[in-house]
Formats: sequence, structure tokens, C-alpha cells
Amino acid sequence: MTRSHALFILMLSTALPQMALAQAPEAQSGDADILVTGRAEKLYRATDTEIGRGSSDPLDIPQSVQVITSELIRDQGARDITDLYRNIAGISASQYATVTYRGFRQDGNFYDGMRGDPFQGFAVPSLFSIDRVEFLKGPVGMLYGASAPGGMINYVTKKPQDEFAASLRGIVGNYDRYGGSGEITGPIDKDGVLTGRAGAFYEHVATVQRNSGSESLVLDGGLTAHIGPDTKLTAQLTHYRQTLPGRQRGIPIDDDGNFLADRKWTHLEPTDFSKLNGTVAQARLDHKVSDAVSFNLAARWFRYREHQEYHEPRAYTDTNGDGTPDTVPREYRSQHYDVSGVTIAANMTARFETGPLRHTIAAGGDWYRQRYQLDSISVRSGVPALSLRNPVYGLTSGVDYDFSNGSGETLDTRSHRYGLYAQDQIDWGRFILVGGVRQDWFDDADPAAGDPKTSGSRTSWRTGAIYKPMQRVSLYASYSQSFEPQDPSRQSASVGGPFAPVASRQVEIGAKGELLGGKLQPTIALYRIVRRGIVQVDPDLPPINGVDQMSPIGEVTSKGIELTLAADITRNWVLTANYAYNDARITDSAPGAAIDNSVGGRFPNAPDHQAGFWTRYQIPAIDAAFAFGGQYVSGQLARSGAHMKGFTVFDGSVTKGLGFADLMIRIENIFDKTYATSAFDARRGAFVGRARTVFAELRVNL
Repeated sequence: MTRSHALFILMLSTALPQMALAQAPEAQSGDADILVTGRAEKLYRATDTEIGRGSSDPLDIPQSVQVITSELIRDQGARDITDLYRNIAGISASQYATVTYRGFRQDGNFYDGMRGDPFQGFAVPSLFSIDRVEFLKGPVGMLYGASAPGGMINYVTKKPQDEFAASLRGIVGNYDRYGGSGEITGPIDKDGVLTGRAGAFYEHVATVQRNSGSESLVLDGGLTAHIGPDTKLTAQLTHYRQTLPGRQRGIPIDDDGNFLADRKWTHLEPTDFSKLNGTVAQARLDHKVSDAVSFNLAARWFRYREHQEYHEPRAYTDTNGDGTPDTVPREYRSQHYDVSGVTIAANMTARFETGPLRHTIAAGGDWYRQRYQLDSISVRSGVPALSLRNPVYGLTSGVDYDFSNGSGETLDTRSHRYGLYAQDQIDWGRFILVGGVRQDWFDDADPAAGDPKTSGSRTSWRTGAIYKPMQRVSLYASYSQSFEPQDPSRQSASVGGPFAPVASRQVEIGAKGELLGGKLQPTIALYRIVRRGIVQVDPDLPPINGVDQMSPIGEVTSKGIELTLAADITRNWVLTANYAYNDARITDSAPGAAIDNSVGGRFPNAPDHQAGFWTRYQIPAIDAAFAFGGQYVSGQLARSGAHMKGFTVFDGSVTKGLGFADLMIRIENIFDKTYATSAFDARRGAFVGRARTVFAELRVNL
């Protein structure tokens, strides 16, 4: 870590004066003022997004879209994606980087419209190098190929800017929280042909649970070459390093969702650890052929490596015979993950007219290959159990165990995805019609498991219509599809395979608008998603050679409603709010069979109701702003079948201009509520919600 810090300091000290000299004198002004004089649409509302394959106004996309802007990320002091869930209708926490999205569990994210997520498995995406986060709700197979039915999360990364800007931040808070960051961007030469960006972020923070916390380092840089007036090439390189004392699991809960131990309890020992190293390299060429035609060509490479050694809980037991679980047996695991992948993508946009019709054609394709490797070994012999009521830590560590009799697991999966798409958006007076199709091909293999394979192709469609009774009001309806290849282990002919991919389709209707000159921005969406073709053991088919036969007979239906609001109540007072209702359940299944990750006919970590709000009021006379927010999540099921209780938490902040800097003091979970955000299975319990945290952040903009 010392070497990385020294490298950043050298880089910053070298680049800062060069960039400052390169930019014109009139560009010296920064954005230090905390005051915002624009309306909500300029503060927390995006008026442009590329999530629909090409630059579009969200009002012209016939699906629900939410964009979390850099201003909202900054004002909420968000460090990773979990800090933002309260702002998104239809998304709630599941496990680590996975979320429940319109009732469906999903992981895997896109960056600048491309696959290549450097945070997989247990890691959670950092926001330091991210400018905004875009959410396209519902199936996106026509636009992005194989994907989960709930929707898509796209991280838009920070790029070099044409004007000079630099900032420094320092943070300190309870739970041993401290850290800082620095960023600089702007022209490198006097003509602005080359622009650059460099940044570094470091933060250490513990949690309410013992032997848990994180130490994170992000180094991020980019360079843009303006090859011509209509052509630019941008290259970016980002490195992530994360060290955790251990891999946090949950705390066991009873059937009513009550924790069976104090929230400070953990299954981890002080010597347990998890170390993540991730590197991403990305490049994109943008060229404008004419006012009507433009294209981009991009590539993204990443590698994610993680080494974990930690104590894993087993099923808890009652050792004193009083009917109450009091002890958790454990095993010790040593795991090495190595994941790498590369994406190549090309997109073209063309605009033209045919009579009264204005066409916007988007077409292109992408190619992606990933390798996922895991080497794991676990041992139970000699690993002591841990008391739930009076835990004693530090009596054992990994060096005390004999792995010669341990059980091992090896994975080496290979995934290959590629596809071509075309879409036409037709503007005709007050109407917008959208239609598109995509053809995908895929093949997956797992050589470490005897080389089971799955391969095939899939055609996905998307259609939609928008009617605008007013210029900034859209009433829309759409139909969209997506698919997910079956697990290679279920494609063998011995179990009745191969099987077609799991297919999803959605019907959505809704309304979006900007009323009162943009002061009021409401949205409403109603949807119904059907996911079918889920492979299960078929009790109506006799075993062949002693092997159960399977059929693609499982079906899940998710339906719900989502509402969002961004309001400019006064010139100095803004509000965002959201609410979502979702009902996801199994609607077809083999008798006596279960669908993966289900509990009876429902799904864990899928609340029926959730809501959130954030409001900010500024007082120009004292150069200060006050903010207050909250989140509500209704009761939900754990994978064990336990009923987790709903929760409501609040947070707030005060930001004060100091002339040379801004100071923000933020409090999360103001009333220090003890709650569970989501859950694993019975033995690994439920995740503990963040305890009351207080931190101060000093921001200096140069």
C-alpha cells in the first residue's frame, strides 16, 4: 500500500501544475460552492443516457429508467453501490454484490455498456471512479444479450474532462473510519488535444461486528486524445485493492427473524482475511461521421483475484439442552478466485427522415469471453465451535489446522457470449415507436467438472410505443425479452438435456413527465414478468440408468408497481422519493420439486414493499445545506424459511461552506436501529444492517 500511495503522490504532484498551466485563465473557477441554483432536474435528474444503446432522453425510452447522478452520490456520501439502494424503486439488498431486482436475484454489472465486472462473488462495487449509475428495469436481452429478467445496472465511469478541475477529500468517523481521496482532470497541452484524469481513493472502516471491516484502495487514470474535431480516443486504467479482516457472514436468526446473538457477534477470528485485487483496462474510439451518423468502438479487459482464509459457520446447535441454540460449529476455508474477461463492442447510430417519420437507427454487436477459476479447500477436524452468547476469540487460527484430510473444490468455467442487434426508433408527431431484434450465440464449459458444456443461440425482441400528450410527458407501453443459458451441469444427455435457455418476457406500461417547467418529475410503471423454462427433476419421467430425468417446466411470475418523484419544491429545496411493490412467486413447477433459491412458492430477500426518500434544503445566507433521508423495507423471507422483520432507518447530513472548502457531517441510522438487511441460509444467518455511524468529510476543490 505504501508503494501505491507514493506512486499517486508523485503522479498528482507532477500532473497538477502541468494541467493548471495548460488550461486557459478563464477556466480557473471550480465547483466548490455547495449551493445549487438550478432545478431538481439539474441536481438529481439526468436528461441524457446511453443505456438504451445510443444517447437518449429518458422520456423517449419505453421502459422504466432511473439514473443516480454524481451530485446525489456526493450529497449522500456514498462509497459503494449498497449506499444507493434506498434511491432505486424495485431494488433491494441480497448478498454482497447481488441484488433483488423486481423480485429476481441477480449479479453481474455492466460498465459503460460493456460486460467485465471486476467485483464478483463477495466483492461490492466501489463508486470512486464512477460518474453515475444507470438502471434499466425489466428484460434487456434485445439490447445486451444474456441477462437476468429484473433489469440492468450500468456504471458510467469518470472520463478526462476538457476543463481543469481538481479536488481533495479527507474523511474521519466512528468505527475507526479514516481515509482520503484526490482527483485531477483537464487539458495536458495548451491546445487541449490531450486531456487526462488521475485519482486515488483510500479508506479504512470497521463495522459493528467484531473482526470485520474493510480497507480499500482505488487508483484510477485516463487519457483522451482528440484526434480530430469529430474523433476522440479515450483509454482508462483502474486498479482496486480491498483487504478485509475476514469474509463477513450473517448472524443466525430464529423463525421470527430475531438475532440469536448480539449484533457484535461474528463467526470470524482476528486472523481471518480476504484480499481482493482487481485491474481494469478500457479504451473507446468515438467518431462522428456527420450530423446524422456516428459510431463507437470499445474494448474492456479485467482481472479479479481474491484470496480468502476464514472460519465458516455450520448449523448451530443446542449444547446445554434448554431448547435454545447456543453454539455454532465451524470449518476453516482457504479459497483462491481468479476471474478474467474481455469485451469488444461496436455501436452505430444513424438519423434520417422518410416523409413525416424521423428514424433513429441503433445497430451493433458485442463479443465477450470470461474464465472463472476457484480452488478451495476446507477442513473441519480440530476447528473449535464458537459460543453465541459468550464468544472467545483469538484461541485458534489457520496455522493450527491440518489440511491433508480436507475436502477440496475446483471450478474452471468458461463463458462465451456474442451477438448482433438492430433497433429503429420512429418519431411521428406525438408518437414514438420503437422496435428491435437481437441474435445471440453462447457456449459455456466447465473442464474441471468433466467438461459439461452448453451452447446455443437465442433471438430477443423489444417493441414499445410512446404517446406525448404534452412535450415533456410520456405515456408508454412496451414488450421486452431476455434469456439466461442453462447451467452446464444440467445440459447432459444423461439427465434429458440439452435444454433451451431460461426465457423471460415482460409487459410494462407507465408514464413519465417533467411538469411545471421541470419542477416536478414523477414516474409510474406497472409490469408483469414471466420467467419460464427453469429445469427441474421431472417426477413424471422414470430414471434412466439410475439418473433422475429433468424437464424445463419451472415458471416464475413477478408483477408490481413502481413510483418515483423528483421535485424542486422551492429554489433551495429539492426532494426525491420512490416506492415499489413487487409480488414474485412460482406459478408452475413439478409436483414436489423446488426451484433453486426458492422457499415454498416464494423467494428470499424479496420484500413486497420498499420505499425511500431524500430531501435537501440549502440556506444561501449562511452557505449551508441540510439533508434528511430514510428507507423502508417490508418483511421478507430468509433462505431458511424464517420471516425477517421489516425495518425503517433514517439518515441526515449538514454541509457548510468554509470559503476554502466544504465540510459535510453525516449520520447514518440516526436511531441506531438493529435490523437485518437480507439473509443467507439457516447456518449463515442474516446480514446485520449498518449501525449508527457518524463521519465528517472535508472537500477542497481547486
